[in-house]
Amino acid sequence: MTTETSKPRGNVSDIPLIGFSGKDKPSSDVINTCVHCGLCLSSCPTYRETGLEMASPRGRIYLMKAVDDGRISIDSEVFQEQMGLCLNCRACEAICPSGVQYGAILEASRAQIEQRRQGTQAKPEAEPTTAVEATPAIEPRPWWQQALRFAVFKAIFKDMRLFRAFSASMALYQRSGVQSLVRKTGILKLMGLDETETMLPAISSTFTVPQGQIYPAEGQRRYAVAMLTGCIMSTAFAEVHHATIRVLQKNGCEVILPPDQGCCGALHTHSGDLDGGRELARRNIEAFEGLGVDTIISNAAGCGSTLKEYDHLLHDDPAWRERAAAFTAKVKDIHQFLAEIKLNREALGPLPIQVTYQEPCHLAHAQRITAQPRTLLKAIPKLELREMHESSLCCGSAGVYNITQPDMARQLGVRKVDNALATGVHVIATGNPGCALQLASELRRRGEEVQVRYIVELLDESYRNSGSR
Repeated sequence: MTTETSKPRGNVSDIPLIGFSGKDKPSSDVINTCVHCGLCLSSCPTYRETGLEMASPRGRIYLMKAVDDGRISIDSEVFQEQMGLCLNCRACEAICPSGVQYGAILEASRAQIEQRRQGTQAKPEAEPTTAVEATPAIEPRPWWQQALRFAVFKAIFKDMRLFRAFSASMALYQRSGVQSLVRKTGILKLMGLDETETMLPAISSTFTVPQGQIYPAEGQRRYAVAMLTGCIMSTAFAEVHHATIRVLQKNGCEVILPPDQGCCGALHTHSGDLDGGRELARRNIEAFEGLGVDTIISNAAGCGSTLKEYDHLLHDDPAWRERAAAFTAKVKDIHQFLAEIKLNREALGPLPIQVTYQEPCHLAHAQRITAQPRTLLKAIPKLELREMHESSLCCGSAGVYNITQPDMARQLGVRKVDNALATGVHVIATGNPGCALQLASELRRRGEEVQVRYIVELLDESYRNSGSR
Protein backbone atom coordinates (compact mmCIF):
# COMPACT_ATOMS: atom_id res chain seq x y z
CA MET A 1 0.00 0.00 0.00
CA THR A 2 1.41 3.36 -1.03
CA THR A 3 1.29 6.05 1.62
CA GLU A 4 2.70 9.52 2.13
CA THR A 5 4.41 8.59 5.39
CA SER A 6 8.15 8.27 5.70
CA LYS A 7 9.99 5.14 6.81
CA PRO A 8 11.26 5.22 10.40
CA ARG A 9 14.99 5.70 10.80
CA GLY A 10 16.76 2.93 12.63
CA ASN A 11 15.12 0.22 14.71
CA VAL A 12 11.60 0.54 16.07
CA SER A 13 13.13 0.83 19.54
CA ASP A 14 15.04 3.91 18.35
CA ILE A 15 11.87 5.88 17.63
CA PRO A 16 11.40 8.55 20.30
CA LEU A 17 8.26 8.23 22.39
CA ILE A 18 6.66 11.44 21.21
CA GLY A 19 2.99 11.50 22.20
CA PHE A 20 0.02 13.78 21.68
CA SER A 21 0.57 17.33 22.91
CA GLY A 22 -0.64 20.88 22.47
CA LYS A 23 -4.00 21.73 20.94
CA ASP A 24 -6.27 19.36 19.05
CA LYS A 25 -5.23 16.33 21.06
CA PRO A 26 -7.51 13.33 20.53
CA SER A 27 -9.76 13.11 23.57
CA SER A 28 -8.63 10.43 26.01
CA ASP A 29 -12.24 10.12 27.17
CA VAL A 30 -13.43 9.33 23.64
CA ILE A 31 -10.55 6.91 23.03
CA ASN A 32 -11.39 5.08 26.26
CA THR A 33 -15.08 4.88 25.34
CA CYS A 34 -14.19 2.06 22.93
CA VAL A 35 -14.79 -1.32 24.60
CA HIS A 36 -13.08 -3.22 21.75
CA CYS A 37 -16.17 -5.33 21.06
CA GLY A 38 -15.36 -5.62 17.36
CA LEU A 39 -18.86 -4.87 16.06
CA CYS A 40 -17.32 -2.18 13.85
CA LEU A 41 -15.13 -4.61 11.91
CA SER A 42 -17.73 -5.74 9.38
CA SER A 43 -18.65 -2.14 8.57
CA CYS A 44 -15.08 -0.96 7.94
CA PRO A 45 -14.10 -0.85 4.24
CA THR A 46 -10.33 -1.14 4.81
CA TYR A 47 -10.76 -4.06 7.22
CA ARG A 48 -13.01 -5.84 4.74
CA GLU A 49 -10.44 -5.37 1.99
CA THR A 50 -7.34 -6.30 4.02
CA GLY A 51 -8.58 -8.47 6.89
CA LEU A 52 -6.00 -6.76 9.10
CA GLU A 53 -6.93 -5.85 12.67
CA MET A 54 -4.80 -2.71 12.60
CA ALA A 55 -6.77 -1.56 9.51
CA SER A 56 -10.00 -1.54 11.50
CA PRO A 57 -11.52 1.14 13.75
CA ARG A 58 -10.76 -0.96 16.80
CA GLY A 59 -7.15 -1.40 15.69
CA ARG A 60 -6.70 2.28 14.98
CA ILE A 61 -8.18 3.26 18.34
CA TYR A 62 -5.74 0.82 19.96
CA LEU A 63 -2.91 2.69 18.20
CA MET A 64 -4.30 6.04 19.35
CA LYS A 65 -4.47 4.78 22.92
CA ALA A 66 -0.92 3.45 22.69
CA VAL A 67 0.31 6.91 21.65
CA ASP A 68 -1.84 8.55 24.33
CA ASP A 69 -0.41 6.21 26.98
CA GLY A 70 3.17 6.69 25.79
CA ARG A 71 3.66 3.10 24.60
CA ILE A 72 4.35 3.99 20.95
CA SER A 73 5.36 7.23 19.30
CA ILE A 74 3.34 9.50 17.08
CA ASP A 75 6.37 9.23 14.77
CA SER A 76 5.91 5.48 14.33
CA GLU A 77 5.27 4.31 10.78
CA VAL A 78 2.33 2.09 11.68
CA PHE A 79 0.49 4.94 13.41
CA GLN A 80 0.98 7.35 10.52
CA GLU A 81 0.13 4.70 7.95
CA GLN A 82 -3.13 3.68 9.58
CA MET A 83 -4.30 7.22 10.25
CA GLY A 84 -3.78 7.86 6.53
CA LEU A 85 -5.31 4.60 5.32
CA CYS A 86 -8.60 5.23 7.13
CA LEU A 87 -11.31 6.66 4.87
CA ASN A 88 -13.03 8.51 7.72
CA CYS A 89 -16.28 7.16 6.30
CA ARG A 90 -17.75 7.00 9.82
CA ALA A 91 -19.46 3.65 9.20
CA CYS A 92 -18.07 2.47 12.52
CA GLU A 93 -19.81 5.33 14.33
CA ALA A 94 -23.20 4.34 12.96
CA ILE A 95 -22.89 0.81 14.34
CA CYS A 96 -20.91 1.42 17.55
CA PRO A 97 -22.93 0.45 20.68
CA SER A 98 -20.71 2.68 22.85
CA GLY A 99 -21.18 5.79 20.72
CA VAL A 100 -17.48 6.35 20.06
CA GLN A 101 -16.98 9.64 18.21
CA TYR A 102 -14.41 8.11 15.92
CA GLY A 103 -14.32 10.90 13.34
CA ALA A 104 -13.33 13.45 15.97
CA ILE A 105 -10.37 11.47 17.32
CA LEU A 106 -9.21 10.48 13.83
CA GLU A 107 -9.18 14.09 12.61
CA ALA A 108 -7.38 15.16 15.80
CA SER A 109 -4.79 12.40 15.31
CA ARG A 110 -4.17 13.59 11.77
CA ALA A 111 -3.84 17.15 13.05
CA GLN A 112 -1.21 15.98 15.56
CA ILE A 113 0.74 14.26 12.77
CA GLU A 114 0.63 17.42 10.66
CA GLN A 115 1.76 19.59 13.57
CA ARG A 116 4.62 17.20 14.22
CA ARG A 117 5.57 17.08 10.54
CA GLN A 118 5.64 20.88 10.33
CA GLY A 119 7.46 21.28 13.63
CA THR A 120 4.57 23.20 15.22
CA GLN A 121 3.54 20.58 17.78
CA ALA A 122 3.88 21.78 21.37
CA LYS A 123 6.87 20.35 23.20
CA PRO A 124 6.14 17.66 25.80
CA GLU A 125 6.63 18.54 29.44
CA ALA A 126 9.58 16.19 29.77
CA GLU A 127 12.15 17.06 27.12
CA PRO A 128 14.08 14.21 25.44
CA THR A 129 17.54 13.79 26.94
CA THR A 130 19.33 11.07 24.98
CA ALA A 131 20.67 11.27 21.47
CA VAL A 132 18.15 8.66 20.32
CA GLU A 133 15.23 10.46 21.99
CA ALA A 134 16.31 13.72 20.33
CA THR A 135 15.61 12.32 16.85
CA PRO A 136 14.14 15.09 14.66
CA ALA A 137 10.43 15.36 13.99
CA ILE A 138 8.73 13.44 11.18
CA GLU A 139 10.51 14.09 7.91
CA PRO A 140 8.74 16.71 5.81
CA ARG A 141 6.94 15.71 2.63
CA PRO A 142 8.75 15.96 -0.71
CA TRP A 143 8.71 19.50 -2.11
CA TRP A 144 6.05 18.72 -4.70
CA GLN A 145 3.67 17.37 -2.05
CA GLN A 146 4.27 20.45 0.08
CA ALA A 147 3.59 22.66 -2.93
CA LEU A 148 0.40 20.74 -3.75
CA ARG A 149 -0.90 20.94 -0.18
CA PHE A 150 -0.13 24.66 -0.03
CA ALA A 151 -1.96 25.27 -3.31
CA VAL A 152 -4.98 23.22 -2.22
CA PHE A 153 -5.34 24.07 1.46
CA LYS A 154 -3.80 27.54 1.72
CA ALA A 155 -4.79 29.10 -1.59
CA ILE A 156 -7.33 27.57 -3.99
CA PHE A 157 -9.88 26.35 -1.45
CA LYS A 158 -9.45 29.43 0.74
CA ASP A 159 -10.31 31.98 -1.97
CA MET A 160 -13.29 31.26 -4.19
CA ARG A 161 -12.00 33.69 -6.81
CA LEU A 162 -8.88 31.55 -7.14
CA PHE A 163 -10.98 28.39 -7.11
CA ARG A 164 -13.19 29.66 -9.94
CA ALA A 165 -10.12 30.78 -11.90
CA PHE A 166 -8.58 27.34 -11.44
CA SER A 167 -11.85 25.69 -12.50
CA ALA A 168 -12.03 27.91 -15.58
CA SER A 169 -8.50 26.88 -16.54
CA MET A 170 -9.48 23.22 -16.19
CA ALA A 171 -12.54 23.85 -18.39
CA LEU A 172 -10.25 25.41 -21.02
CA TYR A 173 -7.88 22.43 -20.68
CA GLN A 174 -10.77 20.10 -21.45
CA ARG A 175 -12.45 22.01 -24.28
CA SER A 176 -9.36 23.26 -26.11
CA GLY A 177 -8.08 19.82 -27.04
CA VAL A 178 -5.08 20.09 -24.72
CA GLN A 179 -6.46 17.32 -22.50
CA SER A 180 -6.61 14.87 -25.40
CA LEU A 181 -3.12 15.84 -26.52
CA VAL A 182 -1.63 15.48 -23.04
CA ARG A 183 -3.21 12.06 -22.62
CA LYS A 184 -1.76 10.86 -25.93
CA THR A 185 1.77 11.95 -25.02
CA GLY A 186 1.89 9.61 -22.02
CA ILE A 187 3.35 12.35 -19.83
CA LEU A 188 0.61 11.86 -17.24
CA LYS A 189 1.63 8.23 -16.80
CA LEU A 190 5.28 9.19 -16.44
CA MET A 191 4.29 11.63 -13.69
CA GLY A 192 2.04 9.07 -12.01
CA LEU A 193 -0.99 11.27 -12.60
CA ASP A 194 -2.83 9.26 -15.26
CA GLU A 195 -5.32 7.70 -12.82
CA THR A 196 -5.81 10.96 -10.94
CA GLU A 197 -6.44 12.94 -14.14
CA THR A 198 -9.27 10.61 -15.13
CA MET A 199 -11.11 11.80 -12.01
CA LEU A 200 -11.35 15.34 -13.38
CA PRO A 201 -15.04 16.10 -13.97
CA ALA A 202 -16.41 17.88 -17.00
CA ILE A 203 -16.38 21.46 -15.78
CA SER A 204 -19.65 23.32 -16.26
CA SER A 205 -19.64 26.25 -18.67
CA THR A 206 -21.48 28.40 -16.13
CA PHE A 207 -20.58 28.63 -12.45
CA THR A 208 -22.90 29.31 -9.55
CA VAL A 209 -21.50 32.49 -8.02
CA PRO A 210 -23.33 33.51 -4.82
CA GLN A 211 -24.04 37.23 -4.94
CA GLY A 212 -27.10 37.52 -2.75
CA GLN A 213 -29.50 36.20 -5.41
CA ILE A 214 -33.05 35.52 -4.26
CA TYR A 215 -35.10 32.97 -6.19
CA PRO A 216 -38.83 33.30 -5.42
CA ALA A 217 -41.02 30.37 -4.45
CA GLU A 218 -43.53 29.02 -6.94
CA GLY A 219 -46.98 29.73 -5.62
CA GLN A 220 -47.35 30.49 -1.93
CA ARG A 221 -44.06 30.84 -0.05
CA ARG A 222 -43.82 28.17 2.64
CA TYR A 223 -40.19 28.49 3.62
CA ALA A 224 -37.20 30.78 3.22
CA VAL A 225 -33.96 28.85 2.82
CA ALA A 226 -30.33 29.74 2.18
CA MET A 227 -28.13 27.38 0.19
CA LEU A 228 -24.45 26.60 0.48
CA THR A 229 -22.86 26.81 -2.96
CA GLY A 230 -19.44 25.61 -1.82
CA CYS A 231 -16.48 25.03 -4.10
CA ILE A 232 -16.58 22.07 -6.48
CA MET A 233 -20.38 21.98 -6.37
CA SER A 234 -20.53 25.56 -7.66
CA THR A 235 -18.23 24.85 -10.62
CA ALA A 236 -18.09 21.22 -11.76
CA PHE A 237 -21.60 20.52 -10.46
CA ALA A 238 -23.25 23.90 -11.01
CA GLU A 239 -26.12 22.19 -12.86
CA VAL A 240 -26.95 20.28 -9.67
CA HIS A 241 -27.29 23.62 -7.89
CA HIS A 242 -29.65 24.84 -10.60
CA ALA A 243 -31.73 21.69 -10.24
CA THR A 244 -31.75 22.05 -6.45
CA ILE A 245 -33.01 25.63 -6.66
CA ARG A 246 -35.79 24.66 -9.07
CA VAL A 247 -36.91 21.76 -6.86
CA LEU A 248 -36.95 23.99 -3.79
CA GLN A 249 -38.94 26.64 -5.66
CA LYS A 250 -41.39 23.96 -6.75
CA ASN A 251 -41.89 23.11 -3.08
CA GLY A 252 -42.74 26.64 -1.99
CA CYS A 253 -39.26 27.76 -0.98
CA GLU A 254 -37.68 31.15 -1.46
CA VAL A 255 -33.98 30.40 -2.04
CA ILE A 256 -31.18 32.79 -1.08
CA LEU A 257 -27.52 32.49 -2.12
CA PRO A 258 -25.68 34.67 0.42
CA PRO A 259 -22.45 36.30 -0.78
CA ASP A 260 -19.07 35.88 0.95
CA GLN A 261 -19.63 32.18 1.57
CA GLY A 262 -17.10 29.60 0.38
CA CYS A 263 -15.70 26.11 0.82
CA CYS A 264 -17.15 24.27 3.81
CA GLY A 265 -13.70 23.15 5.04
CA ALA A 266 -14.30 19.41 4.78
CA LEU A 267 -11.02 18.71 2.98
CA HIS A 268 -9.09 20.70 5.58
CA THR A 269 -10.60 19.02 8.63
CA HIS A 270 -10.31 15.53 7.14
CA SER A 271 -6.66 16.14 6.21
CA GLY A 272 -5.48 17.38 9.60
CA ASP A 273 -5.63 21.12 8.90
CA LEU A 274 -8.16 21.93 11.61
CA ASP A 275 -7.12 25.57 11.80
CA GLY A 276 -7.82 25.92 8.10
CA GLY A 277 -11.21 24.30 8.62
CA ARG A 278 -11.98 26.72 11.45
CA GLU A 279 -11.12 29.71 9.29
CA LEU A 280 -13.55 28.58 6.61
CA ALA A 281 -16.21 27.75 9.20
CA ARG A 282 -16.07 31.26 10.67
CA ARG A 283 -16.42 32.78 7.22
CA ASN A 284 -19.49 30.69 6.39
CA ILE A 285 -21.15 31.31 9.74
CA GLU A 286 -20.71 35.04 9.25
CA ALA A 287 -22.07 34.84 5.68
CA PHE A 288 -25.27 33.05 6.74
CA GLU A 289 -25.97 34.95 9.96
CA GLY A 290 -28.81 37.44 10.12
CA LEU A 291 -30.63 36.21 7.01
CA GLY A 292 -33.75 35.21 8.92
CA VAL A 293 -34.10 31.96 6.99
CA ASP A 294 -35.78 28.81 8.26
CA THR A 295 -33.09 26.43 7.02
CA ILE A 296 -29.59 26.31 5.55
CA ILE A 297 -29.53 23.75 2.75
CA SER A 298 -26.63 21.60 1.59
CA ASN A 299 -26.94 19.27 -1.41
CA ALA A 300 -23.55 17.58 -0.92
CA ALA A 301 -23.20 14.92 1.78
CA GLY A 302 -19.63 15.77 2.78
CA CYS A 303 -20.36 19.49 2.97
CA GLY A 304 -23.54 18.97 4.99
CA SER A 305 -21.76 16.74 7.46
CA THR A 306 -19.03 19.33 7.98
CA LEU A 307 -21.53 22.20 8.36
CA LYS A 308 -23.39 20.22 11.01
CA GLU A 309 -20.15 19.82 12.98
CA TYR A 310 -19.06 23.47 13.06
CA ASP A 311 -20.17 23.56 16.69
CA HIS A 312 -17.65 20.82 17.53
CA LEU A 313 -14.93 22.40 15.41
CA LEU A 314 -15.30 25.72 17.25
CA HIS A 315 -16.27 24.45 20.69
CA ASP A 316 -13.04 25.77 22.24
CA ASP A 317 -13.50 29.25 20.75
CA PRO A 318 -15.58 31.35 23.18
CA ALA A 319 -16.15 34.07 20.58
CA TRP A 320 -17.64 31.64 18.07
CA ARG A 321 -19.01 28.72 20.11
CA GLU A 322 -22.58 29.97 20.38
CA ARG A 323 -22.62 31.35 16.86
CA ALA A 324 -21.50 27.97 15.53
CA ALA A 325 -24.20 26.16 17.52
CA ALA A 326 -26.90 28.50 16.16
CA PHE A 327 -25.62 27.91 12.63
CA THR A 328 -25.51 24.10 12.84
CA ALA A 329 -29.02 24.01 14.31
CA LYS A 330 -30.35 25.34 10.99
CA VAL A 331 -28.38 23.09 8.62
CA LYS A 332 -30.25 20.36 6.76
CA ASP A 333 -29.35 18.09 3.89
CA ILE A 334 -31.58 18.59 0.84
CA HIS A 335 -33.00 15.04 1.09
CA GLN A 336 -33.67 15.47 4.80
CA PHE A 337 -35.44 18.77 4.21
CA LEU A 338 -37.61 17.61 1.29
CA ALA A 339 -38.64 14.47 3.17
CA GLU A 340 -39.61 16.50 6.26
CA ILE A 341 -41.83 18.98 4.45
CA LYS A 342 -44.93 17.99 2.51
CA LEU A 343 -43.29 17.23 -0.83
CA ASN A 344 -45.15 18.50 -3.86
CA ARG A 345 -45.90 15.09 -5.34
CA GLU A 346 -48.78 16.24 -7.54
CA ALA A 347 -46.42 18.09 -9.88
CA LEU A 348 -44.06 15.13 -10.35
CA GLY A 349 -44.16 13.64 -13.85
CA PRO A 350 -43.25 10.11 -14.99
CA LEU A 351 -39.61 9.12 -15.24
CA PRO A 352 -39.52 5.53 -16.56
CA ILE A 353 -35.96 4.51 -15.61
CA GLN A 354 -34.31 1.88 -13.42
CA VAL A 355 -32.17 3.36 -10.63
CA THR A 356 -29.97 2.06 -7.85
CA TYR A 357 -28.92 4.21 -4.91
CA GLN A 358 -25.31 4.51 -3.78
CA GLU A 359 -25.27 5.92 -0.25
CA PRO A 360 -22.63 8.62 0.40
CA CYS A 361 -20.83 7.80 3.64
CA HIS A 362 -21.22 11.26 5.13
CA LEU A 363 -24.94 11.12 4.47
CA ALA A 364 -25.64 7.59 5.70
CA HIS A 365 -23.10 7.34 8.53
CA ALA A 366 -22.18 10.85 9.64
CA GLN A 367 -25.65 12.39 9.22
CA ARG A 368 -27.60 9.12 9.64
CA ILE A 369 -29.81 9.93 6.65
CA THR A 370 -30.73 6.71 4.88
CA ALA A 371 -34.51 6.44 4.42
CA GLN A 372 -35.15 9.96 3.10
CA PRO A 373 -33.27 9.63 -0.23
CA ARG A 374 -35.14 6.41 -0.95
CA THR A 375 -38.45 8.04 -0.06
CA LEU A 376 -37.78 10.77 -2.61
CA LEU A 377 -36.82 8.32 -5.33
CA LYS A 378 -39.93 6.24 -4.72
CA ALA A 379 -42.08 9.37 -5.01
CA ILE A 380 -41.12 9.75 -8.68
CA PRO A 381 -43.78 8.12 -10.92
CA LYS A 382 -42.57 5.20 -13.08
CA LEU A 383 -39.10 5.20 -11.51
CA GLU A 384 -37.99 1.73 -10.40
CA LEU A 385 -35.59 1.62 -7.46
CA ARG A 386 -33.40 -1.48 -7.33
CA GLU A 387 -31.37 -1.85 -4.17
CA MET A 388 -27.71 -2.72 -4.61
CA HIS A 389 -25.56 -4.93 -2.38
CA GLU A 390 -23.36 -3.00 0.09
CA SER A 391 -25.02 0.29 -0.82
CA SER A 392 -23.54 2.04 2.23
CA LEU A 393 -19.97 0.69 1.91
CA CYS A 394 -17.55 3.48 0.98
CA CYS A 395 -16.85 3.86 -2.74
CA GLY A 396 -13.25 4.92 -2.04
CA SER A 397 -13.53 8.63 -2.83
CA ALA A 398 -13.34 10.18 0.66
CA GLY A 399 -12.19 13.66 -0.31
CA VAL A 400 -8.63 13.39 -1.62
CA TYR A 401 -8.29 9.75 -0.57
CA ASN A 402 -8.24 8.50 -4.16
CA ILE A 403 -5.13 10.68 -4.64
CA THR A 404 -3.31 9.86 -1.37
CA GLN A 405 -4.34 6.18 -1.26
CA PRO A 406 -4.99 5.26 -4.92
CA ASP A 407 -4.69 1.49 -4.51
CA MET A 408 -7.29 1.13 -1.79
CA ALA A 409 -9.52 3.72 -3.44
CA ARG A 410 -9.42 1.76 -6.69
CA GLN A 411 -10.27 -1.52 -4.96
CA LEU A 412 -13.29 0.03 -3.28
CA GLY A 413 -14.39 1.79 -6.46
CA VAL A 414 -14.32 -1.49 -8.37
CA ARG A 415 -16.29 -3.21 -5.62
CA LYS A 416 -18.92 -0.48 -5.56
CA VAL A 417 -19.42 -0.39 -9.34
CA ASP A 418 -19.56 -4.19 -9.49
CA ASN A 419 -22.44 -4.12 -7.02
CA ALA A 420 -24.19 -1.30 -8.86
CA LEU A 421 -23.96 -2.93 -12.29
CA ALA A 422 -25.24 -6.21 -10.88
CA THR A 423 -28.65 -4.54 -10.51
CA GLY A 424 -28.88 -3.97 -14.27
CA VAL A 425 -29.89 -0.32 -13.91
CA HIS A 426 -29.42 2.62 -16.26
CA VAL A 427 -28.70 5.18 -13.51
CA ILE A 428 -26.72 5.20 -10.26
CA ALA A 429 -28.14 7.86 -7.94
CA THR A 430 -26.02 9.53 -5.29
CA GLY A 431 -25.73 12.79 -3.34
CA ASN A 432 -22.07 13.74 -3.09
CA PRO A 433 -19.54 15.07 -5.62
CA GLY A 434 -16.68 12.79 -4.56
CA CYS A 435 -18.86 9.71 -4.94
CA ALA A 436 -20.12 10.93 -8.33
CA LEU A 437 -16.56 11.42 -9.59
CA GLN A 438 -15.36 8.06 -8.26
CA LEU A 439 -18.25 6.13 -9.79
CA ALA A 440 -18.11 7.96 -13.12
CA SER A 441 -14.36 7.36 -13.40
CA GLU A 442 -14.70 3.61 -12.89
CA LEU A 443 -17.65 3.42 -15.30
CA ARG A 444 -15.61 5.24 -17.97
CA ARG A 445 -12.69 2.90 -17.43
CA ARG A 446 -14.99 -0.04 -18.20
CA GLY A 447 -16.68 1.64 -21.13
CA GLU A 448 -20.08 1.49 -19.42
CA GLU A 449 -22.79 3.96 -20.44
CA VAL A 450 -24.56 3.90 -17.07
CA GLN A 451 -25.18 7.44 -15.80
CA VAL A 452 -24.38 8.84 -12.36
CA ARG A 453 -27.06 11.33 -11.30
CA TYR A 454 -27.95 13.27 -8.19
CA ILE A 455 -31.33 12.45 -6.66
CA VAL A 456 -32.27 16.12 -6.81
CA GLU A 457 -31.55 16.09 -10.56
CA LEU A 458 -33.98 13.22 -10.99
CA LEU A 459 -36.62 15.10 -9.01
CA ASP A 460 -36.06 18.17 -11.18
CA GLU A 461 -36.42 16.11 -14.34
CA SER A 462 -39.60 14.55 -12.98
CA TYR A 463 -41.08 18.00 -12.30
CA ARG A 464 -40.13 19.05 -15.84
CA ASN A 465 -41.82 15.95 -17.26
CA SER A 466 -45.08 16.92 -15.60
CA GLY A 467 -45.51 19.73 -18.11
CA SER A 468 -46.07 22.22 -15.30
CA ARG A 469 -42.96 24.26 -16.16
